[in-house]
Amino acid sequence: MFDKVRFNQFLIDSNVIGFFDKPVILKSGRQSYWYANCRNLSNTFEMLDKTADFVIEFIDENITGDGIEFDYVYGVPEGASKLAIIVSYKLGLKNNDPNQKIVMGRGQPKPHGVPKDKYFIGDVNEGDNVLVIEDVTTTAGSLLTTIKQLKEAKINVVGALSLVNRMEKRDDGKSVEAALNELGVPYFPLGNAFNLLPLAKQKYNPSNEILQHIEAGFR
Repeated sequence: MFDKVRFNQFLIDSNVIGFFDKPVILKSGRQSYWYANCRNLSNTFEMLDKTADFVIEFIDENITGDGIEFDYVYGVPEGASKLAIIVSYKLGLKNNDPNQKIVMGRGQPKPHGVPKDKYFIGDVNEGDNVLVIEDVTTTAGSLLTTIKQLKEAKINVVGALSLVNRMEKRDDGKSVEAALNELGVPYFPLGNAFNLLPLAKQKYNPSNEILQHIEAGFR
């Protein structure tokens, strides 16, 4: 079964969560004194293999265990592409399924062609049931774009996973979960800021000023 405590500690030990002395502007456009950077999780075979095992354990417990069926895992380009490929590959081995699909998204869509060729590399067909995975969600901009591309290709998105949910509200006041639910897509974060930041605080002992800025941001 998925062990949330072990997964959170794995992220902390892998330096996924940390702090900035001075704020930076995230991809979402938000200013932040802390980061969630999953790049280390896909830099080596060992790290990618361990991360994929956590994802598969989570899927077994929370996705297939709840009766949600899917044909393959699809990663938001390009941050989660490698992880999704390895997860699909290992699911094929686990289920002894030589026909397990492996699909990758294009970082830059082709300027022409039908959606399944414009956005994707692999055997994509209308009616496929897909589980989408993202590394970190802040406002879920990239995730929502990916889901809309899949829907444009008439692919069914049965759920969206993220390794880390930063637990921030969007500019429209909605949470990531609420924004996805409006598209009919359930959201499944493996880890979140409220559980990870206290562990990171113990590891790095940031200044009170940094902690106050972070707390103010959540308020």
